[in-house]
Amino acid sequence: MSKRDYYDVLGVSKDASKDEIKKSYRKLARKYHPDVSQEEDAAEKFKEVKEAYEVLSDQQKRQQYDQFGHAGAQQGAGGQGFGFEDFGDFGDIFDMFFGGGRRRRDPNAPRQGQDLQYTMEVEFEEAIFGKETTIEIPKEEKCDTCDGSGAKPGTSVHTCSHCNGSGQLNMEQNTPFGRVVNRRVCHYCDGTGKQVEEKCQTCGGDGQVKTRKKIDINIPAGVDDGQQIRVTGHGGPGVNGGPAGDLYVVIRVKRHEFFERDGDDILCEMPITFTQAALGDEIEVPTVHGRVKLKVPAGTQTGTHFRLKGKGAPNVHGYGQGDQHILVKVMVPKNLNDQQKELLRQFHELSGDETLDEQQDNLFKRMKRAFKG
Repeated sequence: MSKRDYYDVLGVSKDASKDEIKKSYRKLARKYHPDVSQEEDAAEKFKEVKEAYEVLSDQQKRQQYDQFGHAGAQQGAGGQGFGFEDFGDFGDIFDMFFGGGRRRRDPNAPRQGQDLQYTMEVEFEEAIFGKETTIEIPKEEKCDTCDGSGAKPGTSVHTCSHCNGSGQLNMEQNTPFGRVVNRRVCHYCDGTGKQVEEKCQTCGGDGQVKTRKKIDINIPAGVDDGQQIRVTGHGGPGVNGGPAGDLYVVIRVKRHEFFERDGDDILCEMPITFTQAALGDEIEVPTVHGRVKLKVPAGTQTGTHFRLKGKGAPNVHGYGQGDQHILVKVMVPKNLNDQQKELLRQFHELSGDETLDEQQDNLFKRMKRAFKG
């Protein structure tokens, strides 16, 4: 589920120039474009390459990505962590690279709809155990009135007389190097190759209407912050009978009061008293799976780690269970009364420990010998 590093996708270094990024993108786009490549997963690779280029070619997005990773590059709109982002439909770039030479996109050919992104906040425990929920998203769907044609019912759809259905116009220009032919999108039909007599009153000729739709989402157990859930077929509608795009749900996990996540492991700081650390004790430790008992041996020092095997998060891909790590913090007593102070003085005398000055002096001597060595 984790995205690949965008620099690895394009095969460039992190300090690559814009020209190097652009050059690599064009090379990979030609290689994996669905109209050219024979590889089975060419469409997915083309999407990945295009997405990486859209981020790294934009200075602001690239800075956010370098600082925050995918979360910064694809941050949704809105202060509550919800938003949408169109990845755009993947047009035919073959003509752009080869000057419109050997192949031409059919404007009436089926095309996949746009992919959408939705950012969703979940509680810490919900990310650990997973849950099923329903979200409501704004999206565009095919207009039922005109069945997506954009034409008023009862009227006809004609081939554009200006581009003859190609969706493009050839513009000739004389230059010192000879006659140059530039291919541009036909502005009479907006590149569709079609013209309608009267526009549909429901959709205004777009063939699509805006609506809100509820979608059931299954959040898998163990999902981590920044990971994505792909919901196939719930993106934008397809064009000319093409398949709908996909919906990508980006997970944002809320911070917990005292638990932290490190991959599949959970970290927790546990305070204990001075006497518990010195004499040892059996304490109760909170975990996301419930409270468990932990034996603290006598003489435990602050900063000591304990591991509770299998008490972490499940691996989202099904590869076992993480652990919970306990970091012990010994709490030094404050505001001692006279009797407590006297008992501690007696303890100090009976223990025969070195004074603080002696301990510091010995520490400096050891450090001095270490540096000489």
